[in-house]
Amino acid sequence: MENKPRYKKGFFTVKIGLIANIFLAALKTSFGILAYSPALLADGINSTSDVAYYIVVWLFMRLAGKPPDDEHPYGHSQLESIGALVVGSFVITTAIAIFWNSINVMFDLLTGESDYSGAAPAALWVAVFTIIIKLFLTLYTTRIGKTTNNAAVLALAYDHRNDIYASLAVTIGIILGQMGYFWLDPLAGALVSLVILQTGIVILRESTSDLMDTVPGRTLNQQITGILSGINQVEHIDEIQAHRFGPYLVINITICVDGSITVADGDRIATEVERSLMNNIDFVGRVHIHYHPYSSIT
Repeated sequence: MENKPRYKKGFFTVKIGLIANIFLAALKTSFGILAYSPALLADGINSTSDVAYYIVVWLFMRLAGKPPDDEHPYGHSQLESIGALVVGSFVITTAIAIFWNSINVMFDLLTGESDYSGAAPAALWVAVFTIIIKLFLTLYTTRIGKTTNNAAVLALAYDHRNDIYASLAVTIGIILGQMGYFWLDPLAGALVSLVILQTGIVILRESTSDLMDTVPGRTLNQQITGILSGINQVEHIDEIQAHRFGPYLVINITICVDGSITVADGDRIATEVERSLMNNIDFVGRVHIHYHPYSSIT
């Protein structure tokens, strides 16, 4: 099941995201302090946490790319789903932290316990710059994630999208803060945290489905039946079973053939079935075929 170009694309995408997040974390944290913007500083801390779990995902993807061995005959690609699970957990934790921090800041502003008087203009430009960078990263990472069917990369694409929402909230908060509506800054942050929380839940649900071998049951059966209907020597499809292994499908199928043919002919038909399924269904890792004479079940 090893696919080196696929893993190279995934690694390159993770590296780009990691470098971008290191740069943005340093930029937003420093300007959050220098430009007196609590919202931008919080967003910088969020980017710092992004760096941490990007490193985790990078490690999981390196392990996922290891070739099959005696203990793991199908390879190690399920570690991608585990990496996505880690990202989802980080995203949910970050969302909860941002929410409570935003509520505390808003409470302090409304009760007069804070003397915050708005951020400097430089903070606004950093927030806008972040949105532009994250928009590019979201589009690029989503495309690579869907092309490679990599759960970990898709999870990171969701996180890039969350960062757009967070930076947009920072931008709006800074603008409104400069107009005197200081409490709207943390309120926007609290609302964004709810969006981030929902994304984390989606990531956890999708990665858990992969680990639980969830397959597109009826849809997959119909697709296989349609493909095999073009092979005249397949008299009947007796049984179809499939399970996931990371991004790949392993298909076990029992077909019925003419009982009067030779074993060699049966093997040729089985090979044709295997080739057809591998060529026409995306991300099929292996196909196991059993055949028996059609006359024995009629």
